[in-house]
Amino acid sequence: MNKFSRIGFILAAAGSAVGLGNIWKFPYVTGEYGGGAFVIVYLLAILFIGLVVFLAEAVIGQNAQANVATSFIETSKSKNSKWKFAGIIIFSGLIILSFYSVVLGWILNYVFTSFSTLPSDAKTAGLAFETLISKDIALQLFYHTLIAGTVVYIVLKGIKDGIERINLILMPLLGVILFGLLLYALSLDSFTKALSFMFTPDFSKIDENALLAALGQAFFTLSLGVGTIMTYSASLDKEVNFVKSSVLVAIVDTSIAIIAGLIIFSFLFEAGAQSSAGPGLVFISLPVIFSGWGILGQVIAVSFFLALVFAGITSAVSMIEPSLMYFIERFNMTRKKATILCGGTFYILGIIALLSMSTKYGADLTFFGKNAFDIMDFITSSVMMPLAAILTCIFLGYYVDKKLLEEKFLKHTSKTLFETWYILVKYIVPFVILVLLLNKLGILK
Repeated sequence: MNKFSRIGFILAAAGSAVGLGNIWKFPYVTGEYGGGAFVIVYLLAILFIGLVVFLAEAVIGQNAQANVATSFIETSKSKNSKWKFAGIIIFSGLIILSFYSVVLGWILNYVFTSFSTLPSDAKTAGLAFETLISKDIALQLFYHTLIAGTVVYIVLKGIKDGIERINLILMPLLGVILFGLLLYALSLDSFTKALSFMFTPDFSKIDENALLAALGQAFFTLSLGVGTIMTYSASLDKEVNFVKSSVLVAIVDTSIAIIAGLIIFSFLFEAGAQSSAGPGLVFISLPVIFSGWGILGQVIAVSFFLALVFAGITSAVSMIEPSLMYFIERFNMTRKKATILCGGTFYILGIIALLSMSTKYGADLTFFGKNAFDIMDFITSSVMMPLAAILTCIFLGYYVDKKLLEEKFLKHTSKTLFETWYILVKYIVPFVILVLLLNKLGILK
């Protein structure tokens, strides 16, 4: 098995974590729930739930040095082969990648649009975006194919020459672009207002939906519950400090989300736009703002959408790797055959997802009031990822020898921190996730 270097693991795991969730979703969800109070709840969710689960996946992967299914078996007390069924969590990554690739295609379209003419008003911008997703099937297919082809090409190169190398290139580039955008945002009068909005809490905006949104955001942005962190950790030498590496990934991921929020809210407030622009913030609100800034606006638009593409690609390659490792190790497939199988699967599902939003095929691909795109999103983010996290916590708390975990952790951290993590992972985190999950599904309402 190819191995990550320590910096390679940190960049790859950070690349997996840093994606559309940070730069697109976090700002608009923060805007919907009033800013500062949601940021505090989100940070608490990262610290006491997200990081706990991240460490749980990391210790399993680094201990077993194998695919997700085998990692569960090898880490369990009795080496029980029935734990291979826990490996099903990897397939949520493929489903996410299906519609993720479509969204990345939209963003790539906006990169090229930014070179020409951006919409100058919200109505035009909204119509352009609506036309893209509902009528322009051929253009969406082109970009989806381009993104899927890029992901397949990268993962075919393997851990060192593919995933690690692309993260060594794209993550620093992403940092440079965001730093440049942040410097520009700092020069705007609206930056102070953005700072106040994001760090002055108004807890009247926080309700059960905000709590669910914060937990979901923590899971999505840290790539939890899809087997990615477990798989990446399996490619990390056993002596590497996985605790420190995990904390660094969480810090990088959270910092980029905060920076992206400050940048976007500075842009919005400078133009007198609303903070609660919703999911259309990136595709409708921001293009109009950039349009009003002339040539400078085009430069900023290209930079911003390129940052999104870079962040998205590093996340996309991480979503397919757990499935690849599973088929390579469990079924003795070559990397090429496994890549063709997994790549073909998410590519076809992606086509179904984009067709389900079209005027022409939408009705035929709508079930129980949701189109295929929304169903894939709901099943993965609202069901599969939380259940995978609960399963992982229960597994470590009740089916793994505590002495094994203690031995792994005490190489890198104190007894007090280990015991705190163990109590959280065994009792508190799975209970909290379960309550929030049942609430979201309407079972506790």
